[in-house]
Amino acid sequence: MIKNSIEYKEAVEKLKRWAYAYYVLDNPLVPDEVYDKLYREVEKYEKEHPQVIDPTSPTQRVGAKPAKEFKKIKHLTRMWSMEDVFSKQELKDWIDRVYKNSQIKELDFYIEPKFDGASLNLIYENGLLKSAATRGDGEVGEDVTNNAKTIPSIPLGIDYKELIEIRGEVVIRKDDFEELNKERVNRGESPFANPRNAAAGSLRQLDPKITAKRKLYFYPWGVGKNSLNYENMYDLMSFVYSLGFIEPFKRAICKNIEEIEKEYEEFKKIRDSLPVMLDGMVIKVNRIALHEKLGYTVKYPRWMVAYKFPAIEKMTTLLDVIPQVGRTGVITPVGVVKPVEIEGVVVERATLHNYSEIEKKDLRIGDRVIIIRSGDVIPEITKVLKEYRTGKEKIIKRPKYCPVCGEPLLDEGVLIKCQNLSCPARVVNSIIYFASKQCLNIEGLGENTVKLLYEKGLVKDLIDIFYLKKEDLLKLPLFKEKKAQNLLNSIEKAKGVECWRFVNALGIEHIGEVASKKLCEKFGLNWYKAKLEDIQKIEGFGPEMVKSIEEFVEVNREKIEKLIKIINPVNPQKEIKKSIFSNKRVVLTGAMREPREKIKELLESLGASVSNSVSKKVDFVFYGEDPGSKYEKAKKLGVKLLSEDEMWKMIEDATR
Repeated sequence: MIKNSIEYKEAVEKLKRWAYAYYVLDNPLVPDEVYDKLYREVEKYEKEHPQVIDPTSPTQRVGAKPAKEFKKIKHLTRMWSMEDVFSKQELKDWIDRVYKNSQIKELDFYIEPKFDGASLNLIYENGLLKSAATRGDGEVGEDVTNNAKTIPSIPLGIDYKELIEIRGEVVIRKDDFEELNKERVNRGESPFANPRNAAAGSLRQLDPKITAKRKLYFYPWGVGKNSLNYENMYDLMSFVYSLGFIEPFKRAICKNIEEIEKEYEEFKKIRDSLPVMLDGMVIKVNRIALHEKLGYTVKYPRWMVAYKFPAIEKMTTLLDVIPQVGRTGVITPVGVVKPVEIEGVVVERATLHNYSEIEKKDLRIGDRVIIIRSGDVIPEITKVLKEYRTGKEKIIKRPKYCPVCGEPLLDEGVLIKCQNLSCPARVVNSIIYFASKQCLNIEGLGENTVKLLYEKGLVKDLIDIFYLKKEDLLKLPLFKEKKAQNLLNSIEKAKGVECWRFVNALGIEHIGEVASKKLCEKFGLNWYKAKLEDIQKIEGFGPEMVKSIEEFVEVNREKIEKLIKIINPVNPQKEIKKSIFSNKRVVLTGAMREPREKIKELLESLGASVSNSVSKKVDFVFYGEDPGSKYEKAKKLGVKLLSEDEMWKMIEDATR
């Protein structure tokens, strides 16, 4: 543990060095757990000694309260837009104008990537990040300082004391963008149209904690106000990157249009393999003294230009919409379009996200549409061109039956899901979840094994795993006598599990561990026979949960009954001891010394009801390290907050 201010400063510098290696150099120096341990020690010392907190400490990145609105910040110097060129001829025309206006016979051009994100202006003073603002109208932007501080690749402090504006692009990586959109769709929210919109939307969140979760990166591309004395752009930007910012994957100095064209073609070749989106290449006159001489038009500097990549948006026709079943049973509509070539790739299909999006766009079969392909991101339809309609277009109807198994679908508005556990489209994923630790805990039945069993035709249904034979397993690759017997033993051991584990294992939409326990406590093994109005009376069960159970049972009743006969789940009566926890509702939050599940079982055995959410009805919130939003909500509602040490003292007293 950190004992004094000297050790604290050393720890902060170590964290900053590790964070720089991880986020900027993409070369982690230590495992996450080592970083997290030191981070918590620094955080603890800062709580105990707030007067010595280093403003550049990584702990200061998140902590600001949500803003009610964005204030305005005037940039110290104007943030200009760039002129775009789209062909070699347009580029030649620009270069000719530069030579003519500069009256210089030989020029160097500084080349760098044009990242596709949201522009940001950072102001540093006395070595500290003073403010961060969006581009806005070029003169005035929105104050997003607290959000910018959550972006790990933006240093909170730099080794340069003079006033300086550092400008760049905030981007989100392609894989993080796809993950973000999946999460939004699952929550019933509209997906972002592209990574640029996702970056801009993430940067403009009123709550910095939301921005912090979005995994944003900052790539500098220039400076505004400064008192530096560099002669050329290449050296100026080298200095900026030396301050702790990410250096782009490629920079170059070109002497003529042929060298520029060569670099441009290289950029085009590698753009799809890059983790972030590019929409072109930026070309600047390298000699800084010429910038003022060349001057500006009303809109653009005459000394820089964006050489854009070929358009990746094309117009085509929507021919059909095919519902596809995902591994969890979620139905995703896929648009079949008239084949169109985009950057050498023939696109015939495009994602439509969900049927609510289709209705929102009023998309119809036969519509002319704009389709976009962004690197290796799945092509998607971004716009419906309604002015081309002839009246023959067909309305796209929501599917009512699974296109794979034919069973009725659960329609929740944004999400439409196949509930049938025997549906070939979801069998593998259902079995993996069924056998997982929080469900039946069947060791040896992991993802690779389940896929192998399914591919070889040994399991086509959940029930099939209970009829596996050793002689069949021994025919599989890597299955020897011991491995086969261990798997069969583990499957046999799963019989007789608690009722709630069995219900949880079925993977009913909206019915997790807590809801499964409540169902079994109320109805036992007859939970699937219970009347809907009785289920709805259970505390915390809303209409969506009840509807989900109804749909699931309707499709899978026979399977549920077969599984109950095979597994013979039990509903053990827990011996509940009267104690200070009797009839008390408690919430656990933060990292604790013992596994959360173990603590829950212990508290429940003492009469407590352990909840996942904080409300005024909660009696105690027990918190460990890094408690998060539940802690803040309890504080706001006036719910009693007790540390983990206080919780264990209460448990000790209650078990005497």
